[in-house]
Amino acid sequence: MSFTPTRSLVTGASSGIGAAFARALAARGSDLVLVARREDRLHALAAELHSQYGVTAEVAPADLSRSGIGPELRERTGPVDTLINNAGFATHGLLADSDLAKLEDEIHVDVRALVSLTGAYLPDQLAAGHGAVVNIASTASFQPIPGMAVYGAAKAFVRSFTEAVWHEARPHGVKVLSVSPGATRTEFFDVVGTPSAAVGRFQTPEDVVATALRALDARRTPPGVVSGRANAMTAAMTRFLPQRMLIDLSGRLVSA
Repeated sequence: MSFTPTRSLVTGASSGIGAAFARALAARGSDLVLVARREDRLHALAAELHSQYGVTAEVAPADLSRSGIGPELRERTGPVDTLINNAGFATHGLLADSDLAKLEDEIHVDVRALVSLTGAYLPDQLAAGHGAVVNIASTASFQPIPGMAVYGAAKAFVRSFTEAVWHEARPHGVKVLSVSPGATRTEFFDVVGTPSAAVGRFQTPEDVVATALRALDARRTPPGVVSGRANAMTAAMTRFLPQRMLIDLSGRLVSA
């Protein structure tokens, strides 16, 4: 069974995993709504998708750190049958040394916007009896991350939130999925500001999207998947390590 969306909204679509999602969904015949701050990149991607796949690709530039962004975008775009909450960023460093305004923006984009968008678009999908919401979590969600304390906690929220909404939406025929990538070759680490935040072997954005689409293609889509076999094994191992050992280990791997 192949997941075949008709109109998909992708946040963080200007590069990386978001752009890879947009291309993969367009290849399946889906029209697109592309959301990010960098409008020039969105227009370039929209033209590429229309030219290559013949789909309609709308550009919806937006600052996802703003309060109420979900209802605002829903009003601008109308309903979609697939929502990809991909936008997010991380900060690196000790909490006591951090810029608190930047940490608040991180929470607003990684957590508040994701909840706002899911809450704004999901009711249309439930009423239609079909659709999908994909929320990008991280392998950072499986343990606390000293040196990236806010990011690890934000992604743990995303994964827990998504799994709960999976249960709520399942009786209505709507697929809800969290995807937890590990290190991925995107601009993510340019924003973080240090390569030491990367743990494990790098995947490509296309690897991550392929993992998500395989889960959506399944008759029984799980509440969450980890992208990459090694990443999945590492995530599973966190359940068996003592908490202090787990925190110490992650703190050494992601040096602040």
